[in-house]
Amino acid sequence: MKNKRSVTPISRETVGWWWAALGVLCFSFTLPATRLAAPEFGGFLLGFGRDVVAGLLAAVLLVVRQETLPERRHWPGLGLVSLGVVFGFPLFTSLALRTVPSSHGAVIVGLLPAATAIAAVLFARERPRPAFWIVCGLGVLAILGFALSSGAGQLGHGDVFMLFAVGLAAIGYAEGGRLSRELDGWRVISWALIFSLPLASVASLCVPHPAQWPSPVAWLGFGYVSVVSMFLGFFAWYKGLALGGVAKAGQTQLMQPVLTVLWSVLFLGEHIDAKTILAAVVVVLCALLSRLTR
Repeated sequence: MKNKRSVTPISRETVGWWWAALGVLCFSFTLPATRLAAPEFGGFLLGFGRDVVAGLLAAVLLVVRQETLPERRHWPGLGLVSLGVVFGFPLFTSLALRTVPSSHGAVIVGLLPAATAIAAVLFARERPRPAFWIVCGLGVLAILGFALSSGAGQLGHGDVFMLFAVGLAAIGYAEGGRLSRELDGWRVISWALIFSLPLASVASLCVPHPAQWPSPVAWLGFGYVSVVSMFLGFFAWYKGLALGGVAKAGQTQLMQPVLTVLWSVLFLGEHIDAKTILAAVVVVLCALLSRLTR
């Protein structure tokens, strides 16, 4: 019996880490897909429009499963999730990626693990050990070093929008991970989308629409961020945070900039150099080391 008790927490954390990694894989193509769609759809329409599509998918899922409304005590938390990941991150990344490459945005998104860990302390009441913060700090330094050496340290409008996106996403991740311990991840994102659907629908009708019909490539990017980034990816992500802990499982995000840069090179033709490869290696090592700081 003692052996089972000693193994269970480690097994649960490991499973959570892999679920979170699957979520990160889904999210890693978000910026390249946004970059494909934002110039033609416009930042505001893309930001709100994908919320509408994901909200309709969530409505179908909840109706099919005959789900009842969450308890009122969960509503404030769902509101924070809506603010962070339904409105905040999609809107500000859509605005940012109208002017900056997705690989540039990926560098700023590299700050998400540290921001999520801080949010986990404030919202999910987690208390990681000092060793965890050391590894987390090393990951942040790697990202900042890469940003400075690439010239990304000079803040433009796109950088400011990305920083807002990171801060709001961290809040939504931490609160969503906490709620997923009671509601399951798919219910958290589904109800957050439902709560946001009326406002997102009105906003998508009021913002400027493109003068010309978007190209198939732009529609492909719009479809990805609507179905995968805004909906399906959160099933795995929130489950991972619930099982592995928001702060620790959230460190899998350190791999997201690396994957995003890779997709940017493969699908957008953006340039990758030796500094990017070095930063990628350091970031992946920090993500793996964070799992050892239990």
